[in-house]
Amino acid sequence: MKKMINQHPSRYAKVFLAMLPFLIVIGLYLVASDARLSENPNDKLLPAFSSFVDSMERMAFEPNKRSGDYLLWTDTLASLQRLLMGVVISALIGLSFGLLNGALPFARAPLSPFVTAISLIPPMAILPILFIVFGLGELAKVALIVIGIAPLLIRDMQQRVLEIPTEQIIKAQTLGANSWQIMIRIMLPQIMPRLLAAVRLALGSAWLFLIAAEAVASTDGLGYRIFLVRRYMAMDVILPYVLWITFLAFCIDWTLRRISLWAWPWFHSAQPDSGASS
Repeated sequence: MKKMINQHPSRYAKVFLAMLPFLIVIGLYLVASDARLSENPNDKLLPAFSSFVDSMERMAFEPNKRSGDYLLWTDTLASLQRLLMGVVISALIGLSFGLLNGALPFARAPLSPFVTAISLIPPMAILPILFIVFGLGELAKVALIVIGIAPLLIRDMQQRVLEIPTEQIIKAQTLGANSWQIMIRIMLPQIMPRLLAAVRLALGSAWLFLIAAEAVASTDGLGYRIFLVRRYMAMDVILPYVLWITFLAFCIDWTLRRISLWAWPWFHSAQPDSGASS
């Protein structure tokens, strides 16, 4: 008899098991919604799915009477611009300083403690400071994302560099490679797929910081819209927006996964299971 640790679900079983938690959540919501609506047809806490459809049709396909914009698409574009800008800047900072700290002891000695200290500061605590220093424009929102995830990426990349076998470094030095060549030709290719994996893990935090910044000071964006309609308890707008954000995050994560598989197949082939890095 096979031990459970050695048993793997079939392809169709994986699909079913992946869908099962979502089906359970949907079923529980339908039961709870029907129970509340049967007592109060005007209940706003758990509206029926038809209310979601009506609200999203209004937000996505009907121009706003005040601005003339299609609010869902305007909010989505604004949020994605801020998110992608913050994530790209954070990835570049994380790669640069992580590689530098991991490769050069003289860089690691002063920078590593400083980066560690910065990473321990709750980003939400300095949000008011960012608005005071940078104003209420786009810079403060992007800066919050960068401050929130860049230090974590730096620490992760530094650790990945330090995990590179010493034998590779010694062999490269024996063949006459200088420090710059070792960093670019030995270290950089090995940490690039790990950078994308770290960015994928940081996306949840990036969305959190973005939504918080938009909720506090913004005139558009997904976070702004959610906190704008909360005063009316418009769950028929809030819940679809949350699901839309989840869908966007999933698409970005899936895209980064595809890029990593295409660019560094050797890294994923060495993984014991494709789901381990998914």
